[in-house]
Amino acid sequence: MPETWSRLRQEDFPPRIVEHPSDLIVSKGEPATLNCKAEGRPTPTVEWYKDGERVETDRDNPRSHRMLLPSGSLFFLRIIHGRRSKPDDGSYVCVARNYLGQAISHNASLEVATTGQV
Repeated sequence: MPETWSRLRQEDFPPRIVEHPSDLIVSKGEPATLNCKAEGRPTPTVEWYKDGERVETDRDNPRSHRMLLPSGSLFFLRIIHGRRSKPDDGSYVCVARNYLGQAISHNASLEVATTGQV
């Protein structure tokens, strides 16, 4: 058994980002997706950070307007930009982790469009 176990563990590898998010300009109230795809064995977990703070998604709060998709991408049901709630615009990174380490994506900015910008 130890030999089989060590062989399986040797096939494991740390996460790496294979699709980085891109900058977006989106109108307030519109849906948007920041893409992120990671590989690793075991399959890495993905978390998103905005301006250095962890992003709350539907996995944390079922009422959240942000959804973490199975691919690792972050989907916004609607972009929020206002004084009453925390706006969505900012700088985002995705972080993929497994027991062998972590990988951090490039920064992607999400900007809320002003009239005539989109």
